[in-house]
Amino acid sequence: MTISQTVDTSVLLDTASPELSLRDVERMARDVFGLVGKVSELTGERDRNYHLRSGDAHYVLKVSNPAEDPQVIDFQTRALLHIAAVDPELPVPRLLRTRTGAADWLLEGPGGAPRLVRVLSFLQGIPLHKASASRTVLRNLGHHAARLDLALRGFFHAGAGHELMWDLKHANTVRPLLEHIRNPAQRALAERVLNRFERHVLPRLPSLRAQVIHNDLNPHNVLVAPDDPSQIVGIIDFGDMVHAPLINNLAVAAAYQVSETDHPLEMVAEMVATYHRLVPLERVELDILFDLITTRMVLTVAISGWRAARYPENSSYILRNNLQAWARLTCCDTLDRTEAQAYLRRACGVE
Repeated sequence: MTISQTVDTSVLLDTASPELSLRDVERMARDVFGLVGKVSELTGERDRNYHLRSGDAHYVLKVSNPAEDPQVIDFQTRALLHIAAVDPELPVPRLLRTRTGAADWLLEGPGGAPRLVRVLSFLQGIPLHKASASRTVLRNLGHHAARLDLALRGFFHAGAGHELMWDLKHANTVRPLLEHIRNPAQRALAERVLNRFERHVLPRLPSLRAQVIHNDLNPHNVLVAPDDPSQIVGIIDFGDMVHAPLINNLAVAAAYQVSETDHPLEMVAEMVATYHRLVPLERVELDILFDLITTRMVLTVAISGWRAARYPENSSYILRNNLQAWARLTCCDTLDRTEAQAYLRRACGVE
């Protein structure tokens, strides 16, 4: 993907989704999906998302961004249906069909582009970022990440090859966004990380195992039980799914678990080792994992900073991971790459 293509793929992130009144959403939920209840708006990066409570049941009504490719939305829908069939106990949202049995519904209105509407079950739990981190919950996260990758193994869809700015395999194309980082030391750090990505990771990508991955296991998308925060009860937001190297999914999850005390990879190693027991990692995957972890953090600061400048009214949501990403990047910068590789290999018992 070239720099010019990066501009094209950024259109989705740079297109605001038109607002809807809560009354219109309630009417749509009732007439199209047969749900009667109270609606409130949820935050989101690209779509318009609404929480619907109908009796004791909770749902998310998602109205797609007008720039979103319908094939990509169908890709996400079919993936959720596939997971439900392959691993029905995996705690991911379940699709609620329309009153006519369709997986989605086309919202058309005067003066606006058509948008697809879907309803998913609303999973109950506390976002992982609000719970105390522990070795147990990170081991459970590694276990659930592995189960999710296994559930998606063998799933194919024409929309899986879409281009996405958050796709690690295209990380080098965000380099032009670094010019918006005002702090010279931070900008230099981000440049060093992308240089390592281009030197050590990019040439190896074609030979890596690849499949459809969730691609966004950040602590806002992982839910834990209120009465036992070591137990994972939900994995949500499949909007960044893409066909990519398998190791990228683990790298994304690990990027949010770097420790700002002790050894930077201490908690990451717990998750990676558990994942490895269920889905054994290849030596080449382990050797580039640290590079991918730090590259994900660069994507976070580069893309979120660029978007926050365009949508200041939504900046608190967009920048929610920015401060910690810089702190964790700084911690990782104290590690020698060879030392980091050896640390992760030892955790998995790979020599």
